[in-house]
This record gives sequence, C-alpha cells and structure tokens, in this order.
Amino acid sequence: MKLNDLLKLPVFDETLIAAGANGLNREVYTVNMMDAPDIISYLKPNELLITTAFHLKDDLTALLELIRVMSAQGCAALGIKSKRYLGGIPESAVQLANELNLPLLELPSNTSLGDIVNKSLSHILDMRTNELHNAMQTHRQFTQQIMSGQGIPKLLDQLSSLLHLPVVLLGPYLQPISGQFTRSSTAARLEASLADGGHLLATPSICSSFSLLDEQRETLTLFPVYTHRQLHYLCIEGFVRFSESSLVLTIEQATNVIAFELMKENALKQNRRRIQNDFFANFIGGAFSGSEEIASRGREFGLSGDQRYICAVAKLDGTEKTTSFVQYKAEQDRIAEHLEAELANFRHPVHLFTHDRAYVLLMPLVDDWKTVEPSFVSLLERLQNKISAHYGSDLSLGFSSYAQPLAHVPISYKEANEALYFGGIAGKTRFIEIYQPKEVPEILRMIPYEHLRKFYTDTMQGFTDETLKDHHMLLQTLSVYMETHCQLAETAKRLYIHRNTVIYRLEKCEEIIGRSLKDPEETLRLRMAFRIKALLPEGATSK
Repeated sequence: MKLNDLLKLPVFDETLIAAGANGLNREVYTVNMMDAPDIISYLKPNELLITTAFHLKDDLTALLELIRVMSAQGCAALGIKSKRYLGGIPESAVQLANELNLPLLELPSNTSLGDIVNKSLSHILDMRTNELHNAMQTHRQFTQQIMSGQGIPKLLDQLSSLLHLPVVLLGPYLQPISGQFTRSSTAARLEASLADGGHLLATPSICSSFSLLDEQRETLTLFPVYTHRQLHYLCIEGFVRFSESSLVLTIEQATNVIAFELMKENALKQNRRRIQNDFFANFIGGAFSGSEEIASRGREFGLSGDQRYICAVAKLDGTEKTTSFVQYKAEQDRIAEHLEAELANFRHPVHLFTHDRAYVLLMPLVDDWKTVEPSFVSLLERLQNKISAHYGSDLSLGFSSYAQPLAHVPISYKEANEALYFGGIAGKTRFIEIYQPKEVPEILRMIPYEHLRKFYTDTMQGFTDETLKDHHMLLQTLSVYMETHCQLAETAKRLYIHRNTVIYRLEKCEEIIGRSLKDPEETLRLRMAFRIKALLPEGATSK
C-alpha cells in the first residue's frame, strides 16, 4: 500500500513529515524496527524502517549513510523518535532526505515502536488478504467463463469492464488475435514499431508501458501471457501502474486463465492440423478411389467437389540444407500458425496444408481468374514480407496458372511444385513463380469446366446414353481409330479383331453421332472430345 495511506492509521497520529514529502507515494510492503547498528545489511525494498536512533545519537555520519543506503535500496521511508535520544532530526539529515526524496518521519514520543510495527503490519496484511481474496474471486469468475464455453472474447470484455479500458489479446508478433483496438490504425502502427526495432519483446516482464510516438500519442500496456510454446501479450489501451497491485493482480489472473485456454486451443488446432495434413497427403498420393470419395472426404475440411481451386506451394529457401527435420518441423508449425492468421484476413477463404516441407494454399476461385489474380499475388507477397520480418527467412512460392476441380487438385499441386522447382534451379530467391502450361491437356484445363463438358456432350451426343447396346465396345473402337490416325488395319491389330468388324463398328458409330468419320474436321473434333473426357471428373460425361 502507499505510504501516505499507511500514515492515515491512528497509530501515526501526530507524526510529522520532516523531509522527503515528494516520496509519500512510495509503496510499503513491510515495516521493520531498527534494534542493531548493522541494520544496513538487512534492508529490503519498500520497507518502512522505524527507530529510536539510539545507536546513531553520537554518529551523524552513520545516520546520513543510513539515509543514502535506504534510498539506494528503494526503501519506503525512515521513521525516527527523534525526541528520545537525538533531541530533534539534524538539519543535514533533513537536507539529504529532501535531495533523495526519501520520506523522513518524526514519530510521536508517546507511541511505542512495537504498536507502530504491529498495527502497520496488521493493516498491510489485511489489505493483502483482501487483494488475494479479490484475485481468487476474479480467477474463479474468469475460469467459469472459459469452462462454460464463452471463450477468450467474453473474458476480454469482462476484463475491459473491470479496468474501464479496452483490452486486446496479441500474438507472439503483436498481431491482434482477439478483440479490437479503439483505433483501426493501432495494429499497423504497433507492428511497424516492432519491425523498426523489436525492443518491446526483448525482456518479458510483469508489464511494459510505452507510447506510440505519433500525433495521437497513444499509450499501451503489455502483460505477457506465457504458454508452453510462444509468448502472447495482453494489451491494455492505457497506462497501468505496476504499483496498483489490486489492478495488476486482476490482470494477472486473466493472463493465467488465457494462457491455459490458449494451450487448450493450440492442442486442438494441432490435432485438427495433423488430420488435415494426413487427408491432403492421402489425397495427392492417390489413396482415394474416385471423385465421389474425394468430394466426400473434402467436405469434412470445407472443400467442395463442385468448386475449382487455385493451388500455391511455398517453401523456405535453403532450409533443407541447414536444418534438421525436427528443427524444421517445430518452425513449420509456428509459421503455419502465422500464415493461418494472415490468410484469415484475406477477402477469399484460403485453405492451408503442410506437406513434404512445404505450405500448400488452396483458394476456391469464385470469380474470373484475371480479376482475382492481382489480389492473390498481393497476398503471396504479403506472406513473404511477414515471414521475412518475423522469422528472418525467405519464402518462395509457385502456383498453378488456372483453377482445377477438386478431383484434379493433385495435378495443380504438381504444377505449382514444378513452378517452384524451376524458379529455384534458375537461382532465384524469395520469388513467386506461375506455372506455364506446355501440353494440350494443360491448355484444355485453362478452359472453364462447363465449356469442356458441353463440348464433349455436343460432340458425342448419342454416346452419353450408357445403356445403349455395345456402348463401351463402340466407344473403345472409335477411340482407338482416332488414336491410330484413322487407319483400319492398325485399329484391327490393336483390338485383335477382323478389319471388317472394325468397319462395321465404325458405321454404327456414324449412325449414333450422325456425322461422317471421313470428314477431317469431324475427326479432329472427336480426338479433342476424347482428350477432354480424360480431364473431366468421373461421371461428368453422362450428365
């Protein structure tokens, strides 16, 4: 408690402030009585020392030394029964105490030092007990909120009401995780101040107060939130004095409860992320039997089988050569959390997976690619800047040049990886490389899915009815005939049938599609249709 509050006790009636009045706001943690000349060795910070000065009555130098040491040790004050042995407090002691702002109290002669010590300590203990009781009540209240599922946002709201100040939970790099600043620009200014020096994170302590030096002169106070992995921060918009013990205890209870909640959430996120990554590894590894199973599995992770996706693959430059797998995995988890937080602020949803020392981003294409491409590239550049600023690493990315339906995402993944590979062997660092299509199937994939499907159904027409007699046999014969450049003998040889049988089947195909197979334009159209069929998801050709 404050010294000036302690002096309001009845036991301090008639006590005079002989010197150091400017230090009356000092905190008093304990009260001690001087009964030996070697008290200097036992002095403690924030201690009120009272004495009759019997050992100092003939040694002014020792009294002055005691005042100097008490000031250096951060003691609260020195109280002397000066009328008992000194006859009064020496002027030189008063002058020195004023210079050091150490309160020098002249205690009344009719009050025993024992009463002063006992009643002062009793009052201090009562105050501490009340503070601890309030802290326990606050901790219980915060814990009940978390246990009832109300989460960190509700806790921050209640803490803000108790403090009458806005409260925001910040991540390891001072990025807002929960809650909002009063001014929307505060988060960006806070991050900019961190990028300029990062001194705010250098020495975690009970709390740190600072001002953002601009025209608004905003003051913030940070309280560390310790978890098993990374340090977070509880940010109070305003100045909180460490000397306000009751207020600090309340905030500390909030940080303790938040720390446990963050650890719980992190464990759940780690489990969810591991399941997601296992799904993605199986997906691109071809473990699923067909498009229906892919769509069913994908729905569990927010992926739609009817949606087309842009795929990007990112890797840290040089990590494969300089770090072990265990080291990289720990850093990969931290970076993945950071990327997730950044992706959450993008205007389109972006799914993040980690696979084979890489970060894989899947963005559903809801608009025309040419419209979305600039903002998507801008997002990738922002991710590069964040990773460079916070982790000192260069992030390079490759991404597919067009969207694929979910079933064909493994193809996009390979293309993005190829773009990343060629950018690396070209000697580039911290680059963004787009995949360049080279083959006919890759060019066909640039055409919207619905256009491809319509071209196929218009070309094949009657073959869309799979109940037709000899449907698959006729379709196979027609396909081989196209691939052998319309050579009857080669078609018969590949199918192990007679030449006349091939002619008969081709005539049936002409009847079904209603067009001549001798027309060069028609054969080109059919060959394109067969190429397109290989790109369409299973079952799409029968719609």
